[in-house]
Amino acid sequence: MEPNLPLSTEGAEPQANGETFGMGDTLESGSSQAIAIKGGRNKHGKGGKKAVQVAMSPMIDDNPKQLVALATANAKRTRRPRNGPRDVRGNPKKGGGGGKGTWGKMTDVLDGKAAADSKDPNYDSGAEDEIVIAQCTPAMEENEVASIVLPIFKDYCSHGKCEEVISALDEYNYATLRHSVLASIIEYAMEYKSNVRELASLLISEMYGVCVSPDDYARAFSLLLDNLPELLLDTPDAPEALGKFMARATADDCLPPAFVQDIPGDTSEPARAALRHADMLLKMPHGMSRLDCVWGPVLGGLRPVKNLEHDMELILQEFLSCGDLIECGRCLKQLDVPHFHHEFVYLAVMIVMESNQQHIAESVCKCLRALNEEEIVTRDQLNRGFRRIFEQIDDIKLDVPYVYPVLSSFAARCRNTDIISQEVFEEVPTKTRQRFVSDSEGDTRVEHTGAQ
Repeated sequence: MEPNLPLSTEGAEPQANGETFGMGDTLESGSSQAIAIKGGRNKHGKGGKKAVQVAMSPMIDDNPKQLVALATANAKRTRRPRNGPRDVRGNPKKGGGGGKGTWGKMTDVLDGKAAADSKDPNYDSGAEDEIVIAQCTPAMEENEVASIVLPIFKDYCSHGKCEEVISALDEYNYATLRHSVLASIIEYAMEYKSNVRELASLLISEMYGVCVSPDDYARAFSLLLDNLPELLLDTPDAPEALGKFMARATADDCLPPAFVQDIPGDTSEPARAALRHADMLLKMPHGMSRLDCVWGPVLGGLRPVKNLEHDMELILQEFLSCGDLIECGRCLKQLDVPHFHHEFVYLAVMIVMESNQQHIAESVCKCLRALNEEEIVTRDQLNRGFRRIFEQIDDIKLDVPYVYPVLSSFAARCRNTDIISQEVFEEVPTKTRQRFVSDSEGDTRVEHTGAQ
């Protein structure tokens, strides 16, 4: 019997005391060693090696076969988990730093991030990003464009400030309907006179790049060209007016010139007429500069006061030269400044006082009466025009010494024809006369008031 039995093992395996067994190693009798047993199976049926602690007793020192059988039986009866987070030595995997529910290694450092779960005890709501509550404006619907844009445009026609229109439109979310907003403004302006159309051209030019993109102009005019047959029912000159709008937009660099030059084959006849008219305006000599006045010089109350005064003076001179009351009324209405007609009355009375001629006074009185009967110049504007003369009488008499008798005579004529009211007639100023008495009367000064 050989005391030292060589054991056949594959590779070097660690012992319990730090030693290893290999090929050709022997196991001394009477010692307790860890033997690597080949042929162990895991739960998946795969082969492996298990280190088994075998207690060597004197009873089996002389029987190596019993020793191997005992080691194999102990390996099968071991309670060590075969599929847990442990290696072959029984130590936790990753040094205890891995696996579900672990806290990590002892040397691990937390990243300092707060827990993201609101149910976590370490959850800190203050560590999250600040919540910002912003106002959300609902998008404008197609059927709401006219009801929103038209009141804003009507107010713009009274004050003429483009920035207020842009500010009012910013309160609405019309990003997808910018072309419809432009089309509504142009369609509404085409139903009115030249001054409203000029204001619309100025507005769409100021909106360029601020709240409207360049592509929106092409879409807006394409929409108007498609609806042009329907617009003809309310606006007979719709093709010509739309052509002027397109030419003016091209001159203001809002619309590319190719838009009016390229006419699709399926374009309707009214749309073709509008495109041809726009192209003709652009190709005429000095067309770009002339398009600034494509709607004429009429701008209503937005014109400078000096220009309005000059135009009214020309109307009066033309009437005195030809005596055409109809043309005088038409020209005065074309200025579209009914609130400024008192200036026309003021200029008419000044012409009467400066000329001091009977036939001019009769013609002016006839003109004012006709304008009042046609409701072109209201009674209030007539009264205001005369009162302005009364207030400036001291300055007027420096240039017209005989202003008092002429004014009194003309005011009486106007009162007899019911041009001015009795109240205004009683306000006609009169010149104050000063009479000196003789020395015997004490050289006193007596004032008399009356018309001279």
